[in-house]
Amino acid sequence: MGSVISKAVKMPQGLSGVGMLKMKGLSVMGACAYSDIQTGRMYLQDHVLLAVLEGVYIVRYGDQEYTVRKNEMVLLHKGIVIEYKKYGEEDSRRVLDYMMFFLKDELLHEFMKISSLPSSESVSPVPVAVHSVNERLLSYIASLKPYFDEPEGIQDELIKLKMLELLFDILDADKGLLNQILQLRQQRRTSIVEVVEKNLLNPISLQDLAYLSGRSLSTFKREFRKIYNEPAIQWIRNRRLEKAKELLTHPGISITEVCMATGFENVSHFSKVWKKKYGVPPSAMRNRSASEKYIVEG
Repeated sequence: MGSVISKAVKMPQGLSGVGMLKMKGLSVMGACAYSDIQTGRMYLQDHVLLAVLEGVYIVRYGDQEYTVRKNEMVLLHKGIVIEYKKYGEEDSRRVLDYMMFFLKDELLHEFMKISSLPSSESVSPVPVAVHSVNERLLSYIASLKPYFDEPEGIQDELIKLKMLELLFDILDADKGLLNQILQLRQQRRTSIVEVVEKNLLNPISLQDLAYLSGRSLSTFKREFRKIYNEPAIQWIRNRRLEKAKELLTHPGISITEVCMATGFENVSHFSKVWKKKYGVPPSAMRNRSASEKYIVEG
């Protein structure tokens, strides 16, 4: 599902053909269209609740895969790169209709305060699972549809209230999903080595790596240095450059594709750190590799 040399689009952000409601960092994305199979990769900057109204949306990260069908939903935590495949089914005229709710930690914190729920520490671990969307949640989603026709005319506070309404509806409708939401506020401790190795080539920040490991940023940096004997930023950058150097020996892969495949933000930043380490721009390394190959083959 998806190519190895492909860019993971950071979400939430606007995509062609997709409607967005945005307010001070809170976002809801909605799409409804006739759709054949589409695939891609996304880096989730926020927690995401994906609800499918028509069609199929398949999500994969690591060794986990979830197939979300009509009137189903799944909750995904932030700081991960997902591969997706989505499409409309023949029996519904190939209509693909879904919404993605991006849930920031600040929103979850406010919800916890006004709902008087227990802290996440008292909740037993709940695995990620696909849940049914009941009639109440379907009515809620339908109430958002008109807003996508005039997103600029919707007041910020209304979007915030609608996001809180979503969480209260889940509170009453699905205890399993609610427990997952409570757990989002505090990741369980995970091996730093495991988190770093799994996300090394993803466009992920140190803050996100710290979150995924269940540590504060300062603790993550301190423990990382004890393990690797090097500052986290420096070690990760060097590993990415080593992978980029390997990929540059393949003539069929462009410098832009190499940049995307090794976790760098953009080509200019990639070129800058490359030249700082190797003394020449990536294009010079590419030309030298091609010349050496020609000499060997000649």
